[in-house]
Amino acid sequence: MISSHLIPVAGGYIDGHWCAADGGQTFPVINPATGDVLAQVARMGGGETLRAISAASRAMANTPAVAQRREWLENIAAALIKNRDEIGRILCMEHGKPWREGKAEVDYAAGFFTYCAANIEHLNPRVLAEHPRDCEWWVLYRPAGVVGLIVPWNFPIGMIAKKLSAALAAGCASIIKPASKTPLTMIALFALLEREVQLPAGWANLVPGSAGAIADALLTHPDVAVISFTGSTEVGKELIIKSAAQVKRVALELGGNAPYIVFADADMDKAVDQLMANKFRGSGQTCVCANRILVERSIAAEFSKRLAIRVNALRMGNGLDDATDIGPLVDRAGYEKVRHHLTDGLAKGAQLVAGAMADTLPPLEKEWGGFFPPTVISGVNRTMACWNEETFGPLVPIAEFDDENDALLKANDTEYGLASYIFTQDAARAQRFVEGLHFQHVAWNTGTGPTPEAPFGGMKQSGYGREGGIEGLFEFVNVKTSPVGI
Repeated sequence: MISSHLIPVAGGYIDGHWCAADGGQTFPVINPATGDVLAQVARMGGGETLRAISAASRAMANTPAVAQRREWLENIAAALIKNRDEIGRILCMEHGKPWREGKAEVDYAAGFFTYCAANIEHLNPRVLAEHPRDCEWWVLYRPAGVVGLIVPWNFPIGMIAKKLSAALAAGCASIIKPASKTPLTMIALFALLEREVQLPAGWANLVPGSAGAIADALLTHPDVAVISFTGSTEVGKELIIKSAAQVKRVALELGGNAPYIVFADADMDKAVDQLMANKFRGSGQTCVCANRILVERSIAAEFSKRLAIRVNALRMGNGLDDATDIGPLVDRAGYEKVRHHLTDGLAKGAQLVAGAMADTLPPLEKEWGGFFPPTVISGVNRTMACWNEETFGPLVPIAEFDDENDALLKANDTEYGLASYIFTQDAARAQRFVEGLHFQHVAWNTGTGPTPEAPFGGMKQSGYGREGGIEGLFEFVNVKTSPVGI
């Protein structure tokens, strides 16, 4: 069992109080690197969610001033930085990613609270410079109402920071549903909200447990104005359908299938360096990591050779070990998906460049996680599962292209539109691809993903809504217009 001063209770937090599930039910949280049970966490459902909604509604009876909201945001950022090592350790143990990655994620999360605090003035009322119809026109940004925040397991503190920072900046109280694989990091955050930030009761409520029951309560309650969800496209579609009855606002960041395009004129060493950082963070379990590596035919062999050297040097292991580069996949389903993508690709003509042969990787019998060796294959084409689906693991599939048109067609050959990457020294070509790639995030000569200072979200079946940047501040507000006769 995990021992941490930031986990006072393995339960929920409603209306300023820690609590167990009404019926006493719990679910286990397991370390995917060892199989150890870290905690038995309260399994809550619809009843507890309704109480959390009532608490949030009461908290919003009076909207706190912008100065008060800024102070909350600044204090949360400070508390995260102060406790980054311990939060990173908890994150490492329940997710499996290396401890240093966990600490970096805490810094990333703190950045959203810092950014929202520094830019909260954008939510102040403004007056139009024009005077149409002989009126002075005021534009007001008011809290949308109670919000439901549903987050995935792959970035337990980073994903909630994107949502909670903007919600608090807007003056919205929240009900937070953490992923059942990684709720302990969220419990640690709530310990900080209570002890160090002293956030008033009701402004943030934590309800771990049954995803269906909790989501249904949020979707059907009239006081919940916005649902913000990060997860699979399949679940996102269900939320859209269920939200329709009340015309409830839904913000969605969904699946990805990121192309990583490398032209012959690119700095090859940089492209390899950036790919290593991009692809193997969190063992490849990120929605923005490269999923299809498209390399110009004339350099594909050399690129694969350089990449293989780097991949073969990665060290798998427990994330608490400083020598570990890559941890386990979070569960059997994740492991089996990567294994299927590898075996399917090899069966359809791909060649193994680095990693283990598929027949040496048996099916995973245990449920709680497994180590999948980082692997590179070449000769990938659109008939393969790894081309059409998000792998979410440490498999690097390389395909070749002939020219710009071929690269653009192959890159856009997906229903998803989240992140993409292009490496070239030709600025004009890069601009053509920034315009031509059907993805919200188009990175040039870098493999970096989102940052608190810039908006991020999806296009096509990767969702809609934005987190980060000035745009992210407006996800949880209602914009009102008030003309005043002169």
